[in-house]
Amino acid sequence: MNNDSTPNSDNRALLVTGGKPLAGDVCISGAKNSALPLICASMLADSEVVLTNVPLLQDVYLICEVLTALGAKCEFDGHKLTINPTTISRQDAPYELVRKMRASFLVTGPLLAKFGRADVPLPGGCNIGPRPVDEHLRAFTELGAEIEFKKGVVYARAEALKGAEVYFNISSVGATENLLMAAAMAEGTTTLDHCAEEPEVSDLVNFLTSLGANIRWEGPRRIVVQGTRDLRQTEPYAIIPDRIEAGTYALAAVGTGGSARIANCRPKHITALVEKLREMGVPIDTGDDWLDVPATEKIDATKVRTQPYPGFPTDLQPQMTTVLTRAGGLSVVTETVFEQRFSYVPELVRMGAGLLQQENAIVVDGLKSKLTGAPVEGYDLRGFAALTIAALMAQGESLIAGYNHLVRGYEDFTEKLTGLGAKVKLADRSYKLKNNNHK
Repeated sequence: MNNDSTPNSDNRALLVTGGKPLAGDVCISGAKNSALPLICASMLADSEVVLTNVPLLQDVYLICEVLTALGAKCEFDGHKLTINPTTISRQDAPYELVRKMRASFLVTGPLLAKFGRADVPLPGGCNIGPRPVDEHLRAFTELGAEIEFKKGVVYARAEALKGAEVYFNISSVGATENLLMAAAMAEGTTTLDHCAEEPEVSDLVNFLTSLGANIRWEGPRRIVVQGTRDLRQTEPYAIIPDRIEAGTYALAAVGTGGSARIANCRPKHITALVEKLREMGVPIDTGDDWLDVPATEKIDATKVRTQPYPGFPTDLQPQMTTVLTRAGGLSVVTETVFEQRFSYVPELVRMGAGLLQQENAIVVDGLKSKLTGAPVEGYDLRGFAALTIAALMAQGESLIAGYNHLVRGYEDFTEKLTGLGAKVKLADRSYKLKNNNHK
């Protein structure tokens, strides 16, 4: 296990000395938001499942703990993960694990489909606004499940799930993934309409298909699943690269006025970001599996609006807002996906950012922003990443508390930044900054 993924990181902070442009190469890890549903989907197989390009992250270890608690066997060999789901003997996921991470609720679909029973507590995770599981539960009932909710636990039962036509009122990634896994073993044909089409959903479709599932896309947001009970793996499956990690390092390079070659990524998965950066005056070059960010002295102000894929990702909104503090003018960033994704804003203001929040939008005044090092705190995963970029852009030292959020989603974060020339290291959150007037 690498240092960045060590549990119990609550007293750790990231010490950053900024003011230096990044430069160098960085290799992107496997996608966390793909690894988690794929690990859950492995429960459907009647064989061992081998996943490669697995990111070694706290969330990945946690979902493996959930599977282990259910009776599965999980074994890591570097970035290869072998899962034996044939030993699963329980269908009640433990509250003490599920409460820590929202993605844990993705065990519901596989348990219900394969065993006819799932007892799963409501999940926890980053505090970025309500993300109810109503769509999951309503869709399960359309497949014939009976759902009961008592004392914070969902009790789902089905003698046999039956194929049905399901329309999602909200284009939910989690609901789409949960229903894909359930429908893969349901009797008959299931049609999912208005489903999410994020690359992580496509990766799950490809993975289930590799196990023998009969799934096809019939339109931009329409998936048809012909259920089967015979799912088994014949060869290892490689998880796609993490598009949000790739976008974060690209934005870190732009924010510092630096350059970076980002390898093992899929630029087509972050087209909205690439096109927005080009619009801002950053002449990014891309290939099938790489992205080059050239050093750009000045960037233009712009308007950004988050949208479900293929729109601009909400998971890159905090990082983009930070970068826009060096743009030459007024920018507007509008958040349409998660209503509470602005916890980082007061921290950025503390560092000297000229920001004005207006309901679900932020006005960024690049001309009035001058970032200086300060003690700040990240309250969620992407907010912490944004504050790290701000600290790299700022003059002086910054200490970013909330490191426990960071280790959930970025593998080898300090090592990769150091490889780009950044001066970053772990410290205790009680560390006193040098030459700093912030209290």
